[in-house]
Formats: sequence, C-alpha cells, structure tokens
Amino acid sequence: MNEPIVSVKGLSHRYSVQWAVKDINFDLTKNGIYGLLGANGAGKSTIMNIMCGVIKQTHGEIFIKGINMGEHPEKAKMNIGFLPQQPPLQNDLTVTEFLIHAASIRLMDSSKVKAAVAEVMDKCGIAHFSRRLIRNLSGGYQQRVGIAQAIIHKPDFVVLDEPTNGLDPNQILEVRGLIKEIAEERTVVLSTHILQEVQALCDHIWMINEGSMIFSGSLDEFDNYIVPNTLVISLMAAPPVAELMAVPGVVGVEELGSARYRVRFSDAQDLIERLVVTSVQKNWRLVEVSLEKNSLETVFAELTKKKLK
Repeated sequence: MNEPIVSVKGLSHRYSVQWAVKDINFDLTKNGIYGLLGANGAGKSTIMNIMCGVIKQTHGEIFIKGINMGEHPEKAKMNIGFLPQQPPLQNDLTVTEFLIHAASIRLMDSSKVKAAVAEVMDKCGIAHFSRRLIRNLSGGYQQRVGIAQAIIHKPDFVVLDEPTNGLDPNQILEVRGLIKEIAEERTVVLSTHILQEVQALCDHIWMINEGSMIFSGSLDEFDNYIVPNTLVISLMAAPPVAELMAVPGVVGVEELGSARYRVRFSDAQDLIERLVVTSVQKNWRLVEVSLEKNSLETVFAELTKKKLK
C-alpha cells in the first residue's frame, strides 16, 4: 500500500480548559476531494490549522508525505497549500505582485517564479486581472486569487477552509469547478458546514461534531447510512388516507397534493407490491412510486444525535 499523503494520529487540542478536538485519526492515500463536514464551531478549522502547521496541537502527530510536522515543520509545509477561511490577501498589491510574494514565501526557486505565476493565473482564470489591485476584485475573483496562492508551488496536499463561503451562486459554481480541476492532480481537503457542498464536490466525508469524528466514509455511504423509510406515490384516483393506512406495513401517510402521498413504512419488503395490488383492486390507478432517500440534513442530524464512531 502506498504511504499516506497525510496521516493524522491521535490528534487532540484544547484552548484553555476546553477541548476543541478529541482523538482524531485518519489517513489520506490518494488524490481526490475529502470533505470535513460539521456545524460552525465543531472543530473543523482547528483540525485544518493544525494539519497546516498554523497552530501546534496539544496531543497527537501529523505526517505530511511521511514528514513529521512537529519535528520538521518547514520541510512538511513545502508540500502543503492552504487557503484559510479568511484568504490571506494583500489588497494594495496587484494580482501578479501578490502571487510573486506568495511564491517567494514558499521558498520557490526565483528562476521559476515568473512561469509559475503565469501558469497559476491561467489555471485559476485570473490572468486578465493580472495588473488589477486585489481590493478592486469581486469576492469570487478574490477567492480565486486565494486558491492560486495555495497551489502556486504545486503542493501534493491542498487545504481549503470554507472555500465558497460568502460567494453568490454563479461564483460558487465557478469555484467548485476550479476545485475539481485541482483535485485531479493532488489531494484536496475542504471544510464546510454546507451539505450541498459535500454533495457537489466530495469523494469522501469526515463528519465532526463537538471535536470528535462521528462518521468517515464515501458520499454514498453517508447519504444511505440511515435506511430510507418513506416512499412517494402518485394516484390518478386519490383514495381517502384511511384506505392507504389500511395497507399492511404502512405506518403513516402525508398528503402532498395533486393525488400524491408520502408513505412511511416499518418494513419495505413487499410493501410496493402490496400497494400495486391494492391499487388494482380498488382502482386507485397508481402511476408512480419512488423510494425516498433521506436528505443529507437528516443524516447529519441523526449521526450527530447518535454520535457514531
């Protein structure tokens, strides 16, 4: 098995007497987008800041490509690109000037900086603003500049903290596309409290609640973790709710309008077949039946409540 790009072992951190993060463990072994999901204050930014060497953890170890962050921070950080929740932009510089500065503090070879700046501006779609002051860019383009500074030195590991926060819908779509392109060549971790971001971007999810890991798995595993317990049916001849409730296995019925119903059940086995048979017998004229997946919001709430590990 390949050596993990990132390995987090027994990570815990506290501010004063309060533990912000407790015993977090995970390995990243391949490229893709990993989502760190949790409510505001769950501990996401603390984990990201520790992984990037911004703050030193109370307990545990971080390895970046096998390099211990605590023992060799400068060497480890050469493999990391970081976009904090508040992009570290210098508003009085032009885009080009700022990216040259970003390359220099990454200790890039001075002979490679000009080409690197041109390449990253092209990749992030900001080349046409190269001479514009950062303060005069829109929020979406400022976020692109922030992402550009995080990848200018071509790190293997990129960390993005709430990368679409505060953007309008069009800007969000543009930044999502950029993040997907970046993840084709490197490992990306992004934090978010927005479940739609997870659905749109992530291959793998960690869910953090009150500083603890309560879920780790693929998007499909997360979305399907709680077994669906509802289905939606459409009928051309709508019956009284009491008749639907009388079908064996139905435990609840919600009218949705236009002869559509949400049907809750205790056991899915054979229920659809029973509905079809009953519809024929009673001439309900069933035209649609579909099993509903639980929304990510529901899964989020249930996992938080159960505090699964």
